[in-house]
Amino acid sequence: MLPLRDTISSKNYPVVNNILIAVNILFFLIQLSQGTGFDSFIRIYGLVPARYTVPEIGRMFHPMEQVIALVTFMFLHGGFWHLLGNMWSLYIFGDNIEDRLGHVRYLIFYLMSGIASGLLHLALNPHSTIPTIGASGAIAGVMGAYMILYPRSKILTLIPLFFIPYFIEVPAFIFLGIWFLLQFINAARSSVHGGGIAWWAHIGGFIAGIIFLKMLLIAPRSGIGGKLRVATSKKGTPALQNIHTISTLENPDLTGDIVISPIEAINGTRKMVNIPWGFQRRLFRVTIPPGVKDGSTLRLRGMGKRISYDRSGDLFLKVLVRE
Repeated sequence: MLPLRDTISSKNYPVVNNILIAVNILFFLIQLSQGTGFDSFIRIYGLVPARYTVPEIGRMFHPMEQVIALVTFMFLHGGFWHLLGNMWSLYIFGDNIEDRLGHVRYLIFYLMSGIASGLLHLALNPHSTIPTIGASGAIAGVMGAYMILYPRSKILTLIPLFFIPYFIEVPAFIFLGIWFLLQFINAARSSVHGGGIAWWAHIGGFIAGIIFLKMLLIAPRSGIGGKLRVATSKKGTPALQNIHTISTLENPDLTGDIVISPIEAINGTRKMVNIPWGFQRRLFRVTIPPGVKDGSTLRLRGMGKRISYDRSGDLFLKVLVRE
């Protein structure tokens, strides 16, 4: 199962979330440039619990390095796929949390969740000399907050069946609940003091995200945060839309709604559309012409239900112009 996007559109561009993704990528490129100094780089900027509990090891690091590592470890990754998986999850879930908290509070939330996950890992592995790296703990906090804020949201998920892409919408509380359960099962099966994936750090980050969300929702917004929200308000709608259609058994035509913004209505736009009906799901592009009006209907010939081998009904999309 590969999550593609959620059905909750953010009202503002996720500036901080995009910066966090960019910083993670930058750190990864810096890692790759270390060459023979890679292991030393990871030991300095990764989270090594024994640095904080074993005096003989702690003396090998500068006090500033000890403090910085509590933050920098969450920007390092063990490989390309580790980075890609984390950044993809952050891309899907982070924008909505930033939209709700605001840019400044979201940055604080993300860093606090990551640090909390690292501290839990340190508490459970006080004498470990294995560096822990990755944004998973901070992103787990984002996912925990998402489950609280948007439990009824749908996660558009790709399931490849025999090389055929199949798309389903999974409720967020089910998708994230399964994810959390898998973390707990893996944590219970693994050794607390062993190496490998820090499952308990994931769990700690998830729970910390829920706690910090409650705290920051009470905290007042800063003046600069309000100005940033105005400057980063979105002018468009999601490029990928999952459209639920209506039809009857006798009628091969399909009808549904497609949502665009006022700016897109004026200038025209193209959307990637996923049309489900029966047990089939099809993905294709729809071109919306400039000057389209709210309530207008687009007719896509031959994109409805198949009547015979060479004949299909039509697809009628009602255009909804929304802010």
